[in-house]
Amino acid sequence: MPVIQVEAQVPTAELLKAVGQLSQPDLEQFVSQVIALRAKRNAPSLPRVESELLLKINEGVPPDIQKRYNELIAKRQAEILTPGEYEELLRLTQQVEKLEVRRVEYLAELARLRGTSLTALMENLGIRPPAYA
Repeated sequence: MPVIQVEAQVPTAELLKAVGQLSQPDLEQFVSQVIALRAKRNAPSLPRVESELLLKINEGVPPDIQKRYNELIAKRQAEILTPGEYEELLRLTQQVEKLEVRRVEYLAELARLRGTSLTALMENLGIRPPAYA
């Protein structure tokens, strides 16, 4: 793209006149960049801390752990859980509960940053408390 020299403070009319000097391909590229700039300014954006908290909140239980946990729960409900599987279920339950506690801590921190209650935040994000809560 060619460089056009302009002074630091340019009235809009002068800027438009300078842009008018661009070739058609350069003008199209410039217009695309201006539209992108406008979209960036108008787009809602979250502060970095909130974005990071939302990513952590949405991590969830790793799929392999969730799958095995569900399998062991099903075996327990069918009353075919072995003593070894029972011990594994206890370990996985503690692991899942720790992950859920961290998730609630992240939610509470986000609620604090937004100046709202945890309940209101969860409702706003469409997060429902677990059925057993």
